[in-house]
Amino acid sequence: MAHPQIATFARLAKENSQPERLIAGQKTFLSRTMHDIRYDAIHDEMLVTNPFARAILVFRGGAEGEEAPLRVIQGPNTLMGGADRLDVDPVHNEIFVAEGDRVLVYAREANGDAAPIRILQGPDTQLEREGTLSVDPINNVIAVSPDEGPTVRRGTTKTAMLKIFNRTDSGNAKPRGVIGGPKSGIVRINQMQSYPPKGWIVATQPGLLEEQHPEDIFIGVWHFTDNGDVPPRFKIGGGPKAGLVKPRGVALNPANKELLVADMRLNSVLTFYFPEMF
Repeated sequence: MAHPQIATFARLAKENSQPERLIAGQKTFLSRTMHDIRYDAIHDEMLVTNPFARAILVFRGGAEGEEAPLRVIQGPNTLMGGADRLDVDPVHNEIFVAEGDRVLVYAREANGDAAPIRILQGPDTQLEREGTLSVDPINNVIAVSPDEGPTVRRGTTKTAMLKIFNRTDSGNAKPRGVIGGPKSGIVRINQMQSYPPKGWIVATQPGLLEEQHPEDIFIGVWHFTDNGDVPPRFKIGGGPKAGLVKPRGVALNPANKELLVADMRLNSVLTFYFPEMF
C-alpha cells in the first residue's frame, strides 16, 4: 500500500531529487488514493480529493508535516459519491467535481456537510460517466470528460468525448460543444487543465485503462470554441522523443512556459518547454 502523502519539489528538481517538504500523517486525512491536486494561487490554498472518504480537503499553500486541512467538505448533504477529481475557480469562489452523470459545484469556502450550490445533470447534458474536468473562469466555461468506464475498451465504437459547458450551467443544460471522434484521437482523458488567457483546454490521453503500455497516448490541446471531430491544436505524442508511456496528470507553469506531465508507468514527472502554447 502506498504511503499517503503530498510531496513538494523545487521547480528545477530532476532525477532522484528529494522533496522540499511533505504533508503526511493522520491529522491530514489523506488516503492512499489521491488522483487530483489543484493549487489556488489567489488564496494560496491546495485542494485535494479523498475519494474513499468522499471528501474534498483544502490545505494552506505552505502546509507541511502532519498539518490538518483548513477545511473539509464531507457529509451526506454534499451528495459526493467519490470525489475523485476536481477543479477550483478562485475568481468566482467555486469548486467543481465531476461525478458520473453530473457535475457538483460548491462554494470555495464551504466546510463540513455543505450542499452543492449548483448541480449540472440531466439527459440533455450528455453526461454519463464523467470523472475529470477543468474550469476556465475568464472565458466562463467548464470542460468535462470521462476518465474511465466499462464502455471504453479497445475495439468498441464508444469512446470518451470532451464536453464544453457554460460555467454557470445547471440542471438539464445542453453542452455548447462536444469534441470527439477519430480525428480528435480521444479515447480516455485522465486529467485536464485550462489556460484562460488563450482559451486552451489541455488534456492527458493515457490510453485504455486495462493496458499497461497503451497505444496512441498524447497530451492534447483544444480551444474552448472547438466542436465536433477536430484534432488537437497542439499535441505532444508518445513517441521516443516525448518519453511518455502512460500520462495521467498535467499542470501548467505559464511563467516559465512549461507543461508538466505525471506518468504513472514511469513514476515520474516530465517537464516540457512549450512556448507555442503560451
